Amino acid sequence: MRVVLALGSNLGDRMGHLRTGLTVLRAELTVTAVSPVYETDPVGGPAQREYLNAVLLAEAPSAVAALAAAHAAERAADRERTVRWGPRTLDVDVVDAGGEVSDDPELTLPHPRAAERAFVLAPWDDLDPAAELVGAGPVAALRKGLQDRGIRRYDEAL
Repeated sequence: MRVVLALGSNLGDRMGHLRTGLTVLRAELTVTAVSPVYETDPVGGPAQREYLNAVLLAEAPSAVAALAAAHAAERAADRERTVRWGPRTLDVDVVDAGGEVSDDPELTLPHPRAAERAFVLAPWDDLDPAAELVGAGPVAALRKGLQDRGIRRYDEAL
């Protein structure tokens, strides 16, 4: 199943944490594409440093397997869950898993706020301009509606 994963980091060596996450995800899943990196303003939560964000496409046996890989990547970057929407070494979200729809609190699909987040839509659109977010529409149109607010292409690649 094709999965879309969003990665973000705003603590310590942000690029290093993204690379750690990518290494773990490549070991757990079949990564097929990695987006450019964007530097983005934080959304919600306490005052904090800008994030580095990227999106990757991968093949996974299931949505649950993708979530397990995401959690393994976060653990490898010493992620601590202390403040909701607070700063973090690495956050990996399963945004889409083969178009599945689920309201399971452990894995809500598609990601409930993906359509509102330019830091997810811009890199995803870069990878797959024909992508659709279930229940929300074409990723390119959603991105255009947000006008890439609060995000800037970063000059270093993952």
